[in-house]
Amino acid sequence: MAFWIASIIGLATAYLFGSIPTGYMAGRLLKGIDLREHGSKSTGATNVLRILGKWPALAVLVIDVLKGVAAIIFSRWFYPSLDTLASTSLLSMIDPQNQKAWVPWAVCLAGLAVLLGHSRPIWLNFRGGKSVATGLGLLLAIAWPVGLGAVVVFGVVLATFRIVSLGSILAAMAAIALICCLEQPLPYRLLVIAGGIYVILRHRANIRRLLAGTEPRVGQSALIKN
Repeated sequence: MAFWIASIIGLATAYLFGSIPTGYMAGRLLKGIDLREHGSKSTGATNVLRILGKWPALAVLVIDVLKGVAAIIFSRWFYPSLDTLASTSLLSMIDPQNQKAWVPWAVCLAGLAVLLGHSRPIWLNFRGGKSVATGLGLLLAIAWPVGLGAVVVFGVVLATFRIVSLGSILAAMAAIALICCLEQPLPYRLLVIAGGIYVILRHRANIRRLLAGTEPRVGQSALIKN
């Protein structure tokens, strides 16, 4: 029982890493506003850029990336340390090699938890960002070539079209393609596929605006309705 309680605590910790409301706090500290009432109503770095400016947006971006990195580093340390509790659980009946094999699956669940925490933070009535930056941190922590590839795709699309949402969506697709092409554990592949699809679904409103030709570009002033 202690083992399973500790496992749940690990997932909750990853979720709490993700739920740190960086963009919301920036809005409150710098302008005394709730970002969820302005622009795209997101607490992500793009809306911070739109409402607060480039330097606050850069700070929020970096911290949000580090949230994803921290959750993966924590889970890779935390779950193997639970071996000491395995003797009190059902895992004591499993071969030690198989006990180690479940760790990537636990990391996969922690990765999903940190993405959920960013987009659905408990502190903000489950209204957060789109998990792009936190997802990037996750990618860099589990498979840095995939994360780097996603950054390159995002950068090229942004430089070409100056539309952040389009870059984010195509970067998520690129991450899915790359993780399927590279040698990675199955749990990590499933994490990136599920996380990429989740990020794309979080951009549903942006996709509608892209199709309608009304999605704003970087530097363009526009009234955005989520």
